[in-house]
Amino acid sequence: MRDEMGTFRVDVEIENPARPGERRLLKSVLVDTGAELSWAPAELLESLAIERNNKWLFRQADGTILERWTGSVSVHVAGKRAADEVVFGQPGDLVLLGSRTLEGLNFRVEPVTKQLVDAGPAPAAAAFGENPLGREGRENPRKSALEAADSDQPDR
Repeated sequence: MRDEMGTFRVDVEIENPARPGERRLLKSVLVDTGAELSWAPAELLESLAIERNNKWLFRQADGTILERWTGSVSVHVAGKRAADEVVFGQPGDLVLLGSRTLEGLNFRVEPVTKQLVDAGPAPAAAAFGENPLGREGRENPRKSALEAADSDQPDR
């Protein structure tokens, strides 16, 4: 299959989180940011004793609906690991690295070079009020969270 503009492939390893250390390599997996989930051959997932735990429905481009099982795995790509649900692909299904797995690995797609690159710091919610750990991540000597809570209580 000829790669279309904007598509590229990477090597992916799949591991059963209940049996760490035993991995299966999938070579040349299509990176598909338009697919939510990653897809791997059912035979490969079964060889790792991955349990089927959720049944999903998928709508194809032509409007037909597919029903497939998913299972929980660890996905390894370019030195990073993420836990995710992966689809048990059937014969004829594409093998894909989907957007949810990419997000879990904290990768983004660099379209010009057709590479996965670190997405940088992930967004986080800001806490209101004073951070008890201070700016450097060390305990703030002025007031810890416990001291703050204790100071709100009346003396007994």
